[in-house]
Amino acid sequence: MRAAWRTLIAGTTMLGLLAGLPARGAEPVGLIFDTDICGDCDDVLALGMIHALETRGACRLLAVTVTVDNEKAPRFVDAVNTFYGRGDVPIGVVGKGGVLLDGKYMVLADQKDDGRLRYPHDLKSAPPATTVLRKALASRADQSVVIAQVGFSTNLAALLDSPPDAISPLSGVDLVKAKVRFLSLMAGSFKPIEGSKRHLEYNVVKDVPSCARLVESWPTEMIFSGFEIGLSLPYPATSIERDYGYVAHHPLAEAYILYMPPPHNRPTWDLTSVLYAVLPDRGYFDLSGPGDVTVEKDGFTRYAENARGRSRYLVLPDDARRARVLEALVQLSSQPPCPNSEAGR
Repeated sequence: MRAAWRTLIAGTTMLGLLAGLPARGAEPVGLIFDTDICGDCDDVLALGMIHALETRGACRLLAVTVTVDNEKAPRFVDAVNTFYGRGDVPIGVVGKGGVLLDGKYMVLADQKDDGRLRYPHDLKSAPPATTVLRKALASRADQSVVIAQVGFSTNLAALLDSPPDAISPLSGVDLVKAKVRFLSLMAGSFKPIEGSKRHLEYNVVKDVPSCARLVESWPTEMIFSGFEIGLSLPYPATSIERDYGYVAHHPLAEAYILYMPPPHNRPTWDLTSVLYAVLPDRGYFDLSGPGDVTVEKDGFTRYAENARGRSRYLVLPDDARRARVLEALVQLSSQPPCPNSEAGR
């Protein structure tokens, strides 16, 4: 079975969808994944993508921080990471005061078959997200980290407010400014949505004060993947049915099915932010001009052009580009784990 996976991995690599890895000898970009994993299933697919990208040498997953207050969420993240052979990735949680969610696929964190966990993991408890974020950033060289925020802004707003401590003599703002290249966010809406000229995007409205604080004070460039981008790239249910059968149980496919039983093609909101975060120079997306994003009291995100602005948003110019991006998302999400992963034993 391991030999078969090696063949599969080599085959997907040869597809040419992701033409380049880092230059020989270059350090892969460090990636922090800040997620509301628990609600929609796109967070789970995005986490699987990250592991595929790390296997390809395109990034290194430094930490996963969870923006929902659900005790099963960090255990589920650890189970997915363990499935892909990276059960030692640090995980942090928003804790009490975060948005409460009861996810449909969280049952997988404790699912047992014949008395054994279907998806093994060993996380008992997780530290505060701010601590995990500060440690992950402090451990890296300057300008070597990107952050993909695909949930609420609670954790990153708290990071900005964090004072110097034993982890780093820098404040949260200064630590971000020193270590982070850019922030890739799945947040907001920047093009009219059919039936609504004022779409209030979920990730923003669930914690409006934190998102407003973030976009006002974040010190690096911010790249927004608006609601319209993931909506225009529906993940094909046929992939869930066909591409994950290399194991008897797959956490990505089962989460997708538990969230909403197929056939349905679920938007790929969070996957787009991850793709841009790790491979910003591969031509998958165009970008708007620079500008400023403000978050209004009801959660509406307003963009205004400004040559000195720190914000841009993703643009998909045509159907050909859309097809190329969707193929990359599917191939990365469904790429088998490394042979030495939990699934390969």
